[in-house]
Amino acid sequence: MKLSREIKTGIIVVGGILLFILGYSYLKSTPLFDNSKTLYAVYQHIGGLQPGTQVTINGFNVGNVNAIRFKDASGSLLVTFSVSNDFTFSKNSRAELYDTGIIGGKGIQIRPVFDGAPIAQSGDTLATDTRPGLTELVQQKLTPLQQKIEGAFTNADTLLMNVNQVLDAKTKNDLRESISGLNKLMKSLEGSASVLNSLLKNNQGKLDSSLTNFNELSSNFAKLSDSLNNAGLGRTLASLESTVSNLDKILKQIEKGDGSLGKLMKDEQLYFNLNNASKELDLLLQDFRLNPKRYVNVSVFGKKQKEYTLPENDPAEQKEQP
Repeated sequence: MKLSREIKTGIIVVGGILLFILGYSYLKSTPLFDNSKTLYAVYQHIGGLQPGTQVTINGFNVGNVNAIRFKDASGSLLVTFSVSNDFTFSKNSRAELYDTGIIGGKGIQIRPVFDGAPIAQSGDTLATDTRPGLTELVQQKLTPLQQKIEGAFTNADTLLMNVNQVLDAKTKNDLRESISGLNKLMKSLEGSASVLNSLLKNNQGKLDSSLTNFNELSSNFAKLSDSLNNAGLGRTLASLESTVSNLDKILKQIEKGDGSLGKLMKDEQLYFNLNNASKELDLLLQDFRLNPKRYVNVSVFGKKQKEYTLPENDPAEQKEQP
C-alpha cells in the first residue's frame, strides 16, 4: 500500500508533537503516563532545591519535585511534587527538606505517619520540616565559640589596660629591681651548687666509708635481732601474753562476783557488814578511851588509878552530841 505525501506529512507532524510532549514532560520531570498523586508543601526557604529532585520515603525514591513557585507576597515557596500511589500514608505525614550530601544539594523526604487519619490524596498539602545541614550545624556550633573568643579578646584588652594603669613608673622600677635581685639569687645558688659539688667530690672517699659503716651497722642490727630472737624473746613474749590472758580471766571473774574480791565488789551485804563493823570498832575505841576502867584496872604500888577526865573540846564528845 502506497502512502500519499499528505499522510506521511501528517504522521511526521503527529510524531513530532508526541516527541515534543514527551521531551517537555521529561524536562519537567513529570511522566506522561503515570498514576502518581500530586502533593504540595510550603517552605520559607528551600536552600537551592531544584525541580526534578527525587522525593524519597525511608531512602527509597517514590517521586520527583515537579515545580517551585512563590505562594504569596510574603515570599513563601510552594513546592509541587509527585509521589507514587504504591505506598499510602496519612495526610498528617510531614515533608522534610534535608541535605542530600556534604557538598550541598537539597532533597525532600516524606516521614510517613500511620495514625488512622485519612490517606493523603492528590492535591493535599503536607506539613513541612527543615533539617539543618552540615553548614548550618557548623555555624550553630561556631557562633557561640566566636562570641566567647571575641569576649575573651575584649577581656584581655581590658586586662592589659588595667595592668598598664597599675604598672606606673615606680612599680615598673620595683619590678626591674626584683628581677635583678632574682638574677643575683640564681647566680648565688649556682655558686652554692658549685661549692657543694666540689665538697662532695673532695669527700667522696669519706662518704663511701660512711655508707660502708652504715651497711655494717645495719648488718649488726640484723644479727642482734636474730640473737634476741634466739635468746628466747619469743618465749618471753608468749609468757607475757599468757600472763595478760590470765589477768584478764581474773578480772572477768571479779566482775562476775566470783571469789573473795568479787564478792567484796559485788556483794552489797558484805559491804554493809564491813561498814557496820568499822563503826562498831570506832565506838569501841571511843568507849575504851572514855572509860578505860571498864577494860583495864591496874594499881601501881597499891595506889588507886586516877579517874580519866575528858578534855575540853574533845572530838569524840562532839561526835556523840546530837
